[in-house]
Amino acid sequence: MKIGIYFCDCGTIVKEKIDSEKVREAVSKLPYEIRFKTFGLMCSEEGKNWLEQDLRQNPVDRVVVAACSPRDHEATFMRVLAKAGMNPYYLQMVNIREQVAWVTEDRAHATEKAARYVTAAAKRAALHDPLVKKEIDICPDALIVGAGPAGLKAALSLAEAGRKVVLVEKAPIIGGMPVRYEEIFPNMECGPCMLEPILGDILHGEYHQNIEILTQAEVTGVVGYFGNFTVTIRRKARHADTAKCIGCGECIGPCPVSAPNPYNCGMDQRKAISHAFTGTLPNVPYLDESLCLRFQKGAECTLCRDACPVPGTIVYDEKEQILERQVGAVILATGATVYDAGLLPNLGYGKLPDVYTNLEFERMAAGNGPTGGEVKTKAGKPPKSIAIIHCVGSLDEKHKEYCSGICCNAAFKLSHLMTKRLPELKVCHLYKELSLAGKEDSALSRHAHHNPNLNLVRYDKIDDLQVSARGDTKAVSYKDVSGKSGTFEADMVVLCPALVPNADAGAVGNVFEVSRDRYGFFEEMHGRVDAARSKVKGVFLAGTCQSPMDIQKTMNQGQAAAGHVLSGLVAGRKLEISPIHAVVDEERCSGCRICVQVCPYKAISFDTKKEVSVISDVLCQACGTCVAACPSGAITGKHFTNGQILAEIEGVLS
Repeated sequence: MKIGIYFCDCGTIVKEKIDSEKVREAVSKLPYEIRFKTFGLMCSEEGKNWLEQDLRQNPVDRVVVAACSPRDHEATFMRVLAKAGMNPYYLQMVNIREQVAWVTEDRAHATEKAARYVTAAAKRAALHDPLVKKEIDICPDALIVGAGPAGLKAALSLAEAGRKVVLVEKAPIIGGMPVRYEEIFPNMECGPCMLEPILGDILHGEYHQNIEILTQAEVTGVVGYFGNFTVTIRRKARHADTAKCIGCGECIGPCPVSAPNPYNCGMDQRKAISHAFTGTLPNVPYLDESLCLRFQKGAECTLCRDACPVPGTIVYDEKEQILERQVGAVILATGATVYDAGLLPNLGYGKLPDVYTNLEFERMAAGNGPTGGEVKTKAGKPPKSIAIIHCVGSLDEKHKEYCSGICCNAAFKLSHLMTKRLPELKVCHLYKELSLAGKEDSALSRHAHHNPNLNLVRYDKIDDLQVSARGDTKAVSYKDVSGKSGTFEADMVVLCPALVPNADAGAVGNVFEVSRDRYGFFEEMHGRVDAARSKVKGVFLAGTCQSPMDIQKTMNQGQAAAGHVLSGLVAGRKLEISPIHAVVDEERCSGCRICVQVCPYKAISFDTKKEVSVISDVLCQACGTCVAACPSGAITGKHFTNGQILAEIEGVLS
């Protein structure tokens, strides 16, 4: 076998540390026909052309390139081999720059080390197989789960590129949490107003025909792989025709049934048929079967239909639908919620009046909220003092160890909002840490520091705080970080809990086979350099379902996920599958299914008819976990076979 070894001097970096002639002498002892050549800078255009021509004029069976990191230039030299008419997988790279020249001071030691590495590479390369990439047809369209800011941004980005998008939202409205807020930090912009251009484009803009919006819907099943997913969706009946409804709300008043409204945190009542709250989109009411007399008691009530001015809008006999859609990729943008403040009983939540979470207070302060924007105590009076407690459940080993990052700005926003309405209002912020990163995020904090009626108290542990009743007010007792005790009398207490995954995150993760981290958020491929991809190929992450973040980061994450879909699934182009993946020898497979359990990419399924494991070459990331775990040695990792790895080890040690 002829093996061509091409040694790159990397300018002078490698040449000064490694004696290439001694490396040549060492590898010449191998039981192959070795052709050893050096070049000054092989990754340059001149170097690549030289390598291509040399391979054409002096054909070899395998190629070893001793140069820099394969992460930098393995693909470069594989393309050179392909241009020269060779199978690119006959290449083996050796990193003699970072792993030898940069870290080994002694020239003799560096040379010996490089010689061993090149020897190992040659022995390995001799066993390389002529692998061939496979191409499959794809569907370039996408499914997005969640119609909050991240999901909307991703949907619009894909639709503008001509892709079809199925947007699934479990709520009857779109827009996520920001449409419930009166103002958004740090610049105090109206939440619904800020999202209105995106919502408008989604519903009736130039590209709206590319977006299918399915509200009151959930994904119940997914089969397939990146490029070809079949998704099953269960959609509840709305009992109001969105094409006919004019959003007048005439159907709501006559309804005889009322119940707490979950979209206003239970602080007001909704009818069995109603809008979630004023100003929601789509501007169509929905009928809650769990409240309606027709569905719960079999009554022949038709009051809402009788009041509707557009015949045929109210549809009592509408049924739940089971839909199937074909997509090539999935973006999870399911959002997050707030930690249960009732788990901290010393703060009085759920036991004392006028103790609210920041979400409840947001709804109270919002013009389309349960009180029309009037913030009043249970006694019906505007508050004269408010205590805002930060870090409720955050940075706490007993609750959540992490910092949500957005709570501080949300807290300062609320105090800014209220002091504008009530200039004499006394406010006390009790915080564990302040997180105000970003070029604009400290603006509201600076405003707070200049307010003479506002006090800041830093505490050490949440157990150092106690909220108790004192007549018509609340006494917030505290011990600050210096050990000094004090009390602040407040008409209202606002708690800022940690941001946590939604209650159904586990169920959603199971459907898509997406792993979750130790906090319950969907786990990314890499938290720093690949945060928009999950560990399942073709399933991407956007927004707070992956980590606490503000609207800016959420929007950017949505666009990043859309970018992955656009670059990975190009309309009219086939998806190229890497030949480096694991394969199962069916004759040796015992059917123990250990590989199914350990695969981190959910690439392995079990064929119950043949009683053997099956590995999807589309989903497999060639990590080798299944190869190591298989007790019968039935799984082989292509391009990383046991023989190749052992030959490389032998070369290093010889």
